Order: sequence, then structure tokens, then C-alpha cells
Amino acid sequence: MTKPSAPLKKKPAPRKPAAPPQAAAAFDKAAPEIDALERDALIPINIDIPRAVSQVLGVLPGLLALRPLIAERLPTHDVGLVDRLETYALAAWYAHLAWLSSGGPQNGLKPLLEEAVPLRANLLGDAEALARRGLVDAETVADIRAGNGHMDTASDLVALSALFSGSWSEIAGKTAATEDEVRRAGELGPELLAALGVREHGAAPGPSDAADKRARAFTLFVNAYDQTRRAVAYLRWNEGDVEAIAPSLYKGRGGRGASSRDTGDAPQENPPAQPDAAPASPDTAAPAAAGAPAAVPPG
Repeated sequence: MTKPSAPLKKKPAPRKPAAPPQAAAAFDKAAPEIDALERDALIPINIDIPRAVSQVLGVLPGLLALRPLIAERLPTHDVGLVDRLETYALAAWYAHLAWLSSGGPQNGLKPLLEEAVPLRANLLGDAEALARRGLVDAETVADIRAGNGHMDTASDLVALSALFSGSWSEIAGKTAATEDEVRRAGELGPELLAALGVREHGAAPGPSDAADKRARAFTLFVNAYDQTRRAVAYLRWNEGDVEAIAPSLYKGRGGRGASSRDTGDAPQENPPAQPDAAPASPDTAAPAAAGAPAAVPPG
């Protein structure tokens, strides 16, 4: 039997999404599952997709490390969700970019670049200063620094936004970067990628079709991560490191209502029930009690 490891102390850093060609290939691979989703099963998009994708890609190595334990301890859980999670994340990322470009480059490429280049330089300089102090992951910052070209500028803004957002409680007041700059980087990166895509390949399908694909890809991605996160919560209950291994995508949304998908940091007296492979509907699931994972509906 696989033995549980010590609690995870260090939170994994976000990772910048793949370039559009790789994301497009992931979307094509997931397309049958995306198209098979029923419309009434689609989840409202009330989180930032690029940031969520970066966050999940960052924690994916830790989730894959738990795969053998999930397969051993939870035989009814679809462990293939862990294997497909990167594909689903990149598919959601690509669908988001296609949706952004479906109406054409609203602001034009040149002004986006004029804003993006100095914003990347400023945030990257701030990130490097924080990395020297050990406040953010130095390897992640070095990976961002290695980027070059317009595509990398756009992806780097997404990664920097996710990096700063994920560590804001630790770095607030210790950096010249502002929350507005971090927020804008998360918006500008995808806008720039979409504009670059329009320049290279023309506009994406019409807004209605693009929005539908985006909602479906997002739902597939979030459901897979949600179920994987429930499995982690069941297995790592005593260690109390669920938020470090698989943090909630809905945590710290600022001003928006709490989601039934959120879970707290501290476990209650009893661990959650063994997770089932079927995801809970966000419209019908009861809110989780403070400090306990969301209840799993009967299969």
C-alpha cells in the first residue's frame, strides 16, 4: 500500500499556458467530449480562465505524483481525469482565445503591443526583485524572462498575472507592482494573443459559436479539476495540505459570491466521503461548510 507523505509546505507556482498551436491541438483532442456536453450542464464562467489555466498547469506535477495513490485508494474514481487535465486546461485556454478573437481585434494589434511590452518589463522586474527575496518562485520567473517575441510577451503577461495574484497576500506592500497592473496583465495577455491570431489566421468563428465552445471547454476543464481536487481532499485530509496541492479556482475572487465548489483550508473532525466520478452541478450543490470540502452527491 502506498504510504502518505508529509504535508506539502510550498505552494506550486503558476505556469504559463502553451502557445496557441499546442492549445489548438489540445482543443481538437478534447472536441468530442466538449461537443457531447448537454447545454443545461454548462457552468457559468465566473472566474478568469487564463489565470485558472495557469494555476492548474502549475499544480499538475503534484497531482500526477498522487495518481498511483488515487488509483489505489479510490478505485471508483476516474483516474483518467488526472491524465487528461492538461489537455482540458489547454482546450479551455484555446477556446477562450478563439472567443476573444471572434469579434475581430477590437483595439488593434499596435496599441496592445505598446501597452504590453512595458507592462511585461515592469512586472518582470518586480518579480525578479521578489524572487531574490525568496517571495516568489525564482525558477518560474526565470522561465518567463526566457521568452521573446510577441507571442511570448502575451503568454508572459498571463503567467506574471497568475504569479502575482497567487502570492498577493504574501507580497502586498513589498513590491512596486499594483493590483491594477496585475489585473490588467491578466486581461491584456489573452487580448494580445487573440489579436496576433487574427493577424495570422483571420477571425475565429462567429461570437455565438465561439461563446458556446468556450463555455463547453470551460465546463469540461473545471469539472475534471473539481473531481481531481475532491480525490486529493479525501486522500490528504489528515495532512491538511489540499489547498497547497490543488487550490480552489474560485478562491479570492473578490466581490463575487462564494461558490459551492470552494473548500476551506482547515479540515473538520471527520474526512469527506469518498469522491464519486460524477461532478456536482454548481446550480444544485449545497454550499460547503466552512473548512470542509463540498459534499459529493450520490452516484
